Amino acid sequence: MSIDATSLPLSAAPGASREPAFVAVNFIACTPEYRPRFETLFASRAHAIDGAPGFLEMRVLRPDREGSEYLVVSHWSDRAAFDAWRTSPAFLEGHRRAFEDLKVAREAGQPAPMTSRFETYDVVCR
Repeated sequence: MSIDATSLPLSAAPGASREPAFVAVNFIACTPEYRPRFETLFASRAHAIDGAPGFLEMRVLRPDREGSEYLVVSHWSDRAAFDAWRTSPAFLEGHRRAFEDLKVAREAGQPAPMTSRFETYDVVCR
């Protein structure tokens, strides 16, 4: 029996389509000292995104070159689902600890330990 890798299901929120139509990539630059904290934040995350309508899957990718950015790649059923997540109270709660780290650095007059930028993509083919 052979398995076609393209037919394997993604981990999906209940009721969500399993075929991603939209992908968001967050490019996150961390200071060298902050990298362990960043990884701990994701390893101990609240999983608030997991139940978001339209959420399919997320991967956090560690760069293998010093000074490169982490990538947080999330797959969604559509752009509207992603936009709803980004404006939800659950999004703020899911990012609360990182936002607090940024606030502490700012109040201490220190540079931010991490910066991020988003790029979004429509899935053209699979």
